[in-house]
Amino acid sequence: MQLEKDQILDHTKIQHMLKRMAYQIYESNVNETEIILAGIKENGFLLAKKLKKEVEKISPLKVTLCEIVVNKKSPLDTITSSISLDEIKNKSIVVIDDVLHSGGTLIHAVKYVLEVPVKQIKTAVLIDRNHKRFPVKADFKGISLSTSMNENVGVIFEKNNDRAILE
Repeated sequence: MQLEKDQILDHTKIQHMLKRMAYQIYESNVNETEIILAGIKENGFLLAKKLKKEVEKISPLKVTLCEIVVNKKSPLDTITSSISLDEIKNKSIVVIDDVLHSGGTLIHAVKYVLEVPVKQIKTAVLIDRNHKRFPVKADFKGISLSTSMNENVGVIFEKNNDRAILE
């Protein structure tokens, strides 16, 4: 396993964070029978899949995965999801992305979910960059990381080699 120059998190640390986040998600939904994990397309959805496995290991919750498609460069474009909004109605939802930077993508995904009545909405990210321009916070996060505005954080999900790097 090659160590990248500016690696922030290695596979072991990410696995530990996923377990901790799964317990937090379960604790926040202990009175529910079902939750929806709604991952933002690509890395957010990959993170949602990993969290689904962890939540199912530790709880009796029925976990439904949903992929939300948001154009990160133009979040006002049409947003879609892999399940209908009727399927999330009156449920507890966790909207998930890999990195929270400005908050634009996450807030637009939350706005989309709010088109129907839901029990509660929480947000989860692996890395919170602390550069928010929108009033959104991560309810569950792996790590908070203060970086300069010109630095980018990348999360790479590979079998047995998940990692986060500073680019």
